[in-house]
Formats: sequence, C-alpha cells, structure tokens
Amino acid sequence: MNQRKRVLTLAIGFALMSTCGAAVAHVTSSSTLCSRGKTHQWVPSGKGWGVQACRKPQSTSALASSAAVPTGNGINYNGGPVMLGTKDVYFIWYGNWSGNTASTILTTLAQNLGGSPYFNINTTYTDGSGNPIQNAITYSGSTTDNYSLGTQLSDANVASVVSNAISSGALPNDPNGVYFVMTSPDVNETSGFCTQYCGWHNNTTVGSSNIKYAFVGDPATQCASSCEPQQNQTTSPNQNPGADAMASIFSHELEEATTDPDGNAWYDSQGMENADKCAWHFGASAGNTYTTADGATANMNLGGLDYLIQQNWVNAAGGYCALSLSSSTPPPSGGGYGGYGGYGGYGGYGG
Repeated sequence: MNQRKRVLTLAIGFALMSTCGAAVAHVTSSSTLCSRGKTHQWVPSGKGWGVQACRKPQSTSALASSAAVPTGNGINYNGGPVMLGTKDVYFIWYGNWSGNTASTILTTLAQNLGGSPYFNINTTYTDGSGNPIQNAITYSGSTTDNYSLGTQLSDANVASVVSNAISSGALPNDPNGVYFVMTSPDVNETSGFCTQYCGWHNNTTVGSSNIKYAFVGDPATQCASSCEPQQNQTTSPNQNPGADAMASIFSHELEEATTDPDGNAWYDSQGMENADKCAWHFGASAGNTYTTADGATANMNLGGLDYLIQQNWVNAAGGYCALSLSSSTPPPSGGGYGGYGGYGGYGGYGG
C-alpha cells in the first residue's frame, strides 16, 4: 500500500492558530542525502504537514505539454495524475449505524455535490496537458461492515476494509471511484483520529486497479471539540452534529482525492493540498453563512438539506479560498483565505 497518506490533521493548541502559516510549524527538513539527479522538495507528509523528500526536479516542459496548465496561484502541479472525469463515490458504513441519520445526510450530499457551484472550483485544476477536471460526481452505492476488524482500526485495517468490500463483490472494482470508510462514533482509528486528524485519503492496489479511498470518522462522542465546527457542536443543520461535521470532512477528502489522488499532482510549496489551504474556513467573513431554522450555521443547500462545508482553493486569479467559482475577482482580504493549513479560530485541519 502507498504509505504516503494524506490526512485531515488537527491543530493542537490555540498558540498554533495565531498565524496563517501555523501549519508549517510542523514542517521538518531531512538530513538524508539525495541520490544523484534528485533534490529535497516539500511534499505532503502523510500527516497533513510538509516534509522534505528526495525527488527528481521536474522541468516545466516535463510537467506540462500545454501552456494551459494553471500557474502562479499558490499551488503547483507536480506531474502526477488527477481524476479528470466522473468521480464515483462509494460509502462503506463501518460499525453500528442503526438509528443514525448520517447515512441520509451524507448520501444526499454525495448525490448532489457533483455539478454544484462548490465542486466547480475543482475545474480550475488540470492534468499535465491542460485538460480540466470535470465537475462530475456520481453516488454509486454503499455497503455495510459490521465491525469485521473490531473497533480499533489501524491505517492498514482501513485499507483492508476497502479491499475486502471490493474483493467480496459488495462494491465494484472501480479505478474512477473514491471509497469512503465511514466509521460509527464508537470506532477509533488508532494512528491519530481526534488527536492528529479528522479524516484522511490514500490510494492502494486492488487487483490491477489503483483504488482511491478515504477514512472519515464520526467525532460525536470522541472529539466534538476537535472535529466538529464550533458553531454547530450543540445544534447542527441536520440535527446530527457528528454527521454534519463528517459532511465537511468528506468534501475535503473528495476534492483532494480528485486533484491529488497519488500525492504527486497538485500541492503547494509547503506540501499542502488544495483543501488544506482553506480548512476550517466557511466563508463567514465574506457573508457566505446563514442561520438555519434550528439556529445552526450553514453555507449551502444541496438536495434540500443545509450543510456547513469548508471552502476550497481556487486555482485561478492568484489563488484564494471560496465556496464557488466566480469569474469575478477574488474576495477581499478577510474573505476566507486560509493560508497554509487553513487554521481557523477554534481548531484546524489540513491534509
């Protein structure tokens, strides 16, 4: 399995949140000598901050055969593949979801995110020939897993849950798919759920296919103060704070799986992927949020349900955080730019 996991990491301590560059406080350099022809470069670490790795420098001509590849927007193309066409979303409901409305809330989001003004932001990203990513997502199905590997999952266990669902025929082997392991509130991911991340995405090989997958945990009982938006911890748009928090985490991981599925396509000079740069920024300062009937905070309605979803990085006009792609100029200062790592005023995640 590719061990370069990209994760949605937590900010630990308010001292780290005072500057937009807080995420780079975790960046470490390497004393490893690179072999001939390779140099140290900042890449996604697998824990949401940048590390130096030995990589062969890519020339402009090697990275792009077309001048249409966007440049100068605070995020860089590094030569790897992206998910150009329709992205098929699959859910694996792991654990006990009986009586929990999460399946309705998150399935509705997956069914309506494609074609939305929000996901249209990803069309500002291209492959090396300048072909843009399509604003197209299909919710393609789900399966359940009744604690097949217990309540304490390792990273390898999460990959096994995905592989087993495919190998058993519960879900198809789909190289255009992104498989989400959605864990119930009593399940812990032991490599750092709640203490280092809220979710993460990665890729592995099943059969002969490169499979993209992600972990998204329900933080309701384990870490509401860390992985749920502060304004929605008591009441939330769909009266399920854990699932409503998962909605933003799911969106974060899907857009990163789209633009950087193998960890070698789109990320910035500090190793941060597109959603990392806007994490925990919901557009409130730009007037993009509103109050729902039950007093919760939301910023978009999809499929008849309200959601509070983090902004994403627009790879145009110099780069900025937004909830939709506009032909107008970027929002003014304070309009939601998250900086590297996108730390918010009450917590943060990147990855």
